[in-house]
Amino acid sequence: MEMAIGFCSPVKLFIPPIQTRRNPNKVFPNNSLSARPTVGTDRGSLCSRPSPCVGVRCSVSSAAEAAAAAATDAESVSDCDQVSLKAGRKAQLRTRRDVRNIAIVAHVDHGKTTLVDAMLRQAKVFRDNQFVQERIMDSNDLERERGITILSKNTSIFYKDTKINIIDTPGHSDFGGEVERVLNMVEGVLLVVDSVEGPMPQTRFVLKKALEFGHAVVVVVNKIDRPPARPEFVINSTFELFIELNATDEQCDFQVIYASGIKGKAGLSPDNLADDLGPLFEAIIRCIPEPTIDKDGAMQMLVTSTEYEEHKGRIAIGRLHAGVLQKGMEVKVCTSDDSCRFAKISELFVYESFSRVAVDTVEAGDICAVCGISDVLIGETIADKNLGKPLPTIKVEEPTVKMAFSINTSPFVGREGKYVTSRNLRDRLYREVERNLAMKIEDGETADTFIVSGRGTLHITILIENIYPQRIYPLIFLRRREGYEFMVGPPKVINKRVNDKLLEPFEIATVEVPEEHMGSVVELLGRRRGQMFDMQAGSEGTSIVKYKMPTRGLLGLRNAILTASRGTAVLNTVFDSYEPWAGDISTRDLGSLVAFENGTTTSYALFNSQDRGQMFVSPGVEVYKGQIVGIHQRPGDLSLNVCKKKAATNVRSNKEQTVVLDTPLDYSLDDCIEYIQEDELLEVTPSSIRMCKNPKTTKKGR
Repeated sequence: MEMAIGFCSPVKLFIPPIQTRRNPNKVFPNNSLSARPTVGTDRGSLCSRPSPCVGVRCSVSSAAEAAAAAATDAESVSDCDQVSLKAGRKAQLRTRRDVRNIAIVAHVDHGKTTLVDAMLRQAKVFRDNQFVQERIMDSNDLERERGITILSKNTSIFYKDTKINIIDTPGHSDFGGEVERVLNMVEGVLLVVDSVEGPMPQTRFVLKKALEFGHAVVVVVNKIDRPPARPEFVINSTFELFIELNATDEQCDFQVIYASGIKGKAGLSPDNLADDLGPLFEAIIRCIPEPTIDKDGAMQMLVTSTEYEEHKGRIAIGRLHAGVLQKGMEVKVCTSDDSCRFAKISELFVYESFSRVAVDTVEAGDICAVCGISDVLIGETIADKNLGKPLPTIKVEEPTVKMAFSINTSPFVGREGKYVTSRNLRDRLYREVERNLAMKIEDGETADTFIVSGRGTLHITILIENIYPQRIYPLIFLRRREGYEFMVGPPKVINKRVNDKLLEPFEIATVEVPEEHMGSVVELLGRRRGQMFDMQAGSEGTSIVKYKMPTRGLLGLRNAILTASRGTAVLNTVFDSYEPWAGDISTRDLGSLVAFENGTTTSYALFNSQDRGQMFVSPGVEVYKGQIVGIHQRPGDLSLNVCKKKAATNVRSNKEQTVVLDTPLDYSLDDCIEYIQEDELLEVTPSSIRMCKNPKTTKKGR
């Protein structure tokens, strides 16, 4: 990508070595060094203040300007020439130079949402005296509780009379479907990479999807103010990742911006940042192409997201690809199989700053929200009533993990929840498919069992916990806080059979672990059929090892690897491919302690039981027969009477003993799902989480 950069002061620009490129003769014409990106002041700075800001001119911008010039020339020809020109092609494509559509993608915890906060503040979205919480884009309660982004969200800012539509995306691999479905709304992405960690597994996934769409990429090396920052290593690693993903030569010549999202600073050099994010905004304007639209064509809008408001009903969100959309306009809603139905637009909104603003007209190229179509689904096309045609539907990768949901059959059923029937559970699960394209719901073997398939255990766990508050349907949500009682089986991988060969999903696991715990971690991964293919020296006395291993081996691995490394290891995974079955894998060596009868736990019984293993319950807790109350210290299950009371006699010859109980284990929902095995279930109610043995399966030996 040819570009000329002008500064207010000389700045050193990193240029990847030409010998590392796939085809150096293609990158620069005639292989001349003079054709490389140049740094200087011959073009003059586009800055309006004396700071190291940047005016970046990228080849994508040049191409867009050429297209705009061609469109202008086409408009200036005679009427006869225009008729012949239109006869030769279906529509006149133009570019909107006042709009940029971008998605911000990154690995989890690389500072993506914090960077969006700084962009919103510097764009004067908020008042100077307005209190704004951190990570304002993470508006979901569960997102703030877990500290991760779960849902893709839209916002916009204005910079130099240009509207920049920003889509904040999740960084965890289990929510990759959120990234895939919004990439068709944008022309480019900001790839945020940590200045210490460099590209991680999810970085590879989101970059692969962006390159497949042909999007322009601006690499933002974030957290550059960290003391162990190593920007040169990060840029080289990112460049190698582009090469591995078969990026084009133009995509490999990406623009690099160094930034500190928490401080709100950016620049072209890690040692010379501007006082604000001006260089980042300039890179977006110059390196992200303008939307190419068919303004005079038949209206087309692909629905990529849906929301729900009590007074407005269902809201369809997407980018207008062609034509003009007006309030009160009659449209037709088309599906991929060419079946259409008619509807009318009641309200129309665009995103400005941090809110939706009602408008009467939206032109092609902008992202908007539409009300009035109560049954619209993601992937459908809102088109012109007479001439509109459906757009290609959204495609996402298939799920790799499944879990069985069923009604609650424990003795405590109905005590804590309101919705306990299979009809309630089935209605909510099937409604989930309308919003979450990466998830699939199927009927199970019995009428009260349903199979939920997702990208990973976290993907399904978020559904159980509280995934979409006030976003789809206000009546029923599959969350523990709104009165649901149900049971969940252990996670299982989704296998495939191709040419009579059994294939299972494999993932790339990246583990950062201190060197003193390297041996135990390597041994643990080896027992789970993992194959090491890379090992690098990390920062601050750590090592980074990469394994390719079956998804089965990753079930329950997170807690085990934290135990092996004394809580210091960091595990990240991303789906790789389907490969032949790797053989049997043992994910848990110890059995369970099972309650012998119904009743209330006592200190006397727990004191005698804690020698058998680690307990999950404390005194005074109601339990039922078959409930798992602890982890056995040996393989196999063991039944215990945790409700036994001390005999009350008149013999006082023995002195009363002081009962000292160990602190019971406090397992979260994620921990319980990782713990349970084939013959065990997880009972989920609004106020409790209990594990129990599945009465329908054969019990293991005691």
